[in-house]
Amino acid sequence: MTDYERQLFIGGEWVEPDCGHYPVLDPATEDVVGLAPEASREQVYRAAAAAREAFASWSRTRPEERAAILDRAADLMQRDFAPNAELARAETGATSATARGMQVGVGVSRFRRYAKGALEPVEEALVPQINEAGPMGRAGVFGALAVRQPVGVVTCVTSYNNPWANPAGKVAPALAMGNTVVVKPAPQDPLSVFKMAEALEEAGVPRGVVNVVTGSAPAVGEAAVDSPDVDMVSFTGSTAVGQRIAEVCGRDMKRQLMELGGKGAALVFDDADLDSAVQGIGTTFAFYSGQICTAPTRVLVQRGVHDQLIERLKGYAGFMKVGDPTARDTVVGPVISAAHRDRIESYVELGRKEGATVVAGGERPAYDRGFYVAPTLLADCTNDMRVAREEIFGPVVVVIPFDDEDEGIALANDSEYGLLDYVWSGDVARAFRVARQLRAGGVGVNTIGRNMEAPFGGFKKSGVGRDVGSYALHAYSELQAIVWPG
Repeated sequence: MTDYERQLFIGGEWVEPDCGHYPVLDPATEDVVGLAPEASREQVYRAAAAAREAFASWSRTRPEERAAILDRAADLMQRDFAPNAELARAETGATSATARGMQVGVGVSRFRRYAKGALEPVEEALVPQINEAGPMGRAGVFGALAVRQPVGVVTCVTSYNNPWANPAGKVAPALAMGNTVVVKPAPQDPLSVFKMAEALEEAGVPRGVVNVVTGSAPAVGEAAVDSPDVDMVSFTGSTAVGQRIAEVCGRDMKRQLMELGGKGAALVFDDADLDSAVQGIGTTFAFYSGQICTAPTRVLVQRGVHDQLIERLKGYAGFMKVGDPTARDTVVGPVISAAHRDRIESYVELGRKEGATVVAGGERPAYDRGFYVAPTLLADCTNDMRVAREEIFGPVVVVIPFDDEDEGIALANDSEYGLLDYVWSGDVARAFRVARQLRAGGVGVNTIGRNMEAPFGGFKKSGVGRDVGSYALHAYSELQAIVWPG
């Protein structure tokens, strides 16, 4: 086995794929980074069966043992930090700073967080209840415990925009709770997940507890979901794919955790700190080149500051260098693939046809190689345009004006999505009043920052369930009630 040509990880062994390999490309250069294994449906089923077999013993291990393995894995990922970050940069096209800090760095920190999480109490004593005699038995005082039990075998289907933080946010809490996992990474950038598996193997994770299967064919992901040995599916990706997964899970009542699409509304009131608002909204252009579901891509701005905000966003977009993600002064790297670049460009053209004005960007950067998209700002938009309603997942921001608070709230909520919204206002009381009325799983008030212990997930078509912090431990567990007479 070499780093260039990977094997599947099934039942604690590195296994040759039944269907050969496929190339993983560097989005900045279009060079081949490595060859990813193409699993067969049978191999995916074998991975799920290995996880099922390992579950009985792993679920009974002491929390301290699980915590020690997760901590050791974090140490090993940190030991190999530089090559891990370079691989993440190469297969995602992220800038070097993003690959280091937001990909590998966050991945390591999540393993450390859930090493501690493995030690969190799983039992909660409930208030005793006095029951009178009746059909259910004699009178008495009944005690009760609410106990969190592992779900079982969890399939983790991860997104392409962050091949370290996203898998770590699934695998680490699932293992901490005593589950076993089958990890199916996105086909565009799966190589980093094998590095994570190597660290877990070296850390001493028992055979079959962690399995990694990859493939560019839809059949691989389908098998990872429909395997009879899988009890739960944790998925990050598009709403359309999430809906198909949910239909399959529904047939066998499999548990689901779905982090799906977003079209984050950023409400900017006329008393807002515009510099703060522009810096926050501008992350859509820079952060992962807009390939992030939490991005504030739909800017709703009060008319009193509409023109000012447009000018500032235009200047912000024009200031950012697009290019080689290894260069220190690059802010915007490429998007993940040629197909995705073409999709983003088609949305910009659609915006023009719908009547939007391209204030910044809109043209492909002049590079011979690489999948680059210029930061693009669309003004003169209305909330019924497709560019305002559909997730573009690229460095594209649309701006829509509003007159008063009620209209701004109504526009924000007029969306199929509800993941993260944002409010900028100098009146903190108003900002919190508005935030409470937004139909979104999270709201940033005068910030795009996150509290990494706060629950994360979406309303409406943005997802099902919550994770992050202790909420992730809850997501990968079942509640059991134990009752006894006093």
